[in-house]
Amino acid sequence: MAFETDAIIIGAGAVGLATGRAFALRGHETLVLEAQGAIGQGISSRNSEVIHAGLYYPTGSLKARLCVLGRQLLYAYLDKYHIAHQRCGKLIVATQPHEAARLEAIFRQAQDNGVEGLQRMTGAQAQAMEPELSAVAAIFSPDSGVMDAHGYMANMAGEISSLGGAVVVNTPFAGATPLEGGGFVVRTGGEAATEVTTRYLVIAAGLGAQDAAAAVDRFPAGTIPPLHYGKGVYFTCAGKAPFSRLVYPLPIPGALGTHYRRDLGGQARFGPDLDFVDAPDYTVDPARAGAFYDTIRRFWPGLKDDALVPDYAGIRPKLHGPGELQTDFRIDGADQHAIAGLIALFGIESPGLTSSLAIGDEVVRRLVD
Repeated sequence: MAFETDAIIIGAGAVGLATGRAFALRGHETLVLEAQGAIGQGISSRNSEVIHAGLYYPTGSLKARLCVLGRQLLYAYLDKYHIAHQRCGKLIVATQPHEAARLEAIFRQAQDNGVEGLQRMTGAQAQAMEPELSAVAAIFSPDSGVMDAHGYMANMAGEISSLGGAVVVNTPFAGATPLEGGGFVVRTGGEAATEVTTRYLVIAAGLGAQDAAAAVDRFPAGTIPPLHYGKGVYFTCAGKAPFSRLVYPLPIPGALGTHYRRDLGGQARFGPDLDFVDAPDYTVDPARAGAFYDTIRRFWPGLKDDALVPDYAGIRPKLHGPGELQTDFRIDGADQHAIAGLIALFGIESPGLTSSLAIGDEVVRRLVD
């Protein structure tokens, strides 16, 4: 049958836009539908804007493979379109002698993942790079960095439009029905509720991915993973930023832990921590600063009292709960849910921003190529 469009992507965050761009670049007419009034209002606007090298993830996992490839693609993209970023490098630090073995395990994991240019450092070598730092050993990752996530997403949205597609905001996804012989009827809500037929359908809805999948007729409920809301808060620091590079302590269970970055405006920021909550809540409790002071002073003893100021919070779509092992990305196609032409993305949290271009290419490769 003749479809009204070739591909519909649900969600206009970094991953949804990268997927829409990948379709459009291959000549497919593409619609990216966004429930909010602007692009990137969810996970993509409430993160650290860090470009990850791919150090931590199990070798062969989607996170490891797509982060390393995605980072390479992302730097090339940011350079090509002159989108603000800094390849500032990252120091992963052990602050106590007993942490040295874990640090070495990260180094070996990163090498297995194909991460380039890593350097082992003594505490003195790391302190020579960052005099305010306290560490007994470190790994230096030269290809880690920070970026303007909104500038990146806006550029991709512009590309989609220039290639004949469209990014449509204020258009919530209401459901879809698979058609006999392939394709879908997609129903949208909002003021201009409508139906559109499409050959391919991609769910890239972040925190709303599970609900979106459940709204697709015949999507088997047993294949939809549980959603856990992993809240993380951030604090800024008054005064001059203490480090020019990213500084990460060793990971905590379920996340990379409270780290430091100097953003593109020169502001020192710390976070996120991890707290599992029952529902999205973007308030920042000033009382959480106490734990931040304790963590930060392990690698920056010079942090002054009352220097931390509550900043913002983000919610990560965790597929694991408290005390459970961190999970991989889920890129679920017909092998998982038995619906041809549909891919559902679940648990796309860190390093989703870094991996976004590679995820978009992966989705199109699985559906089309």
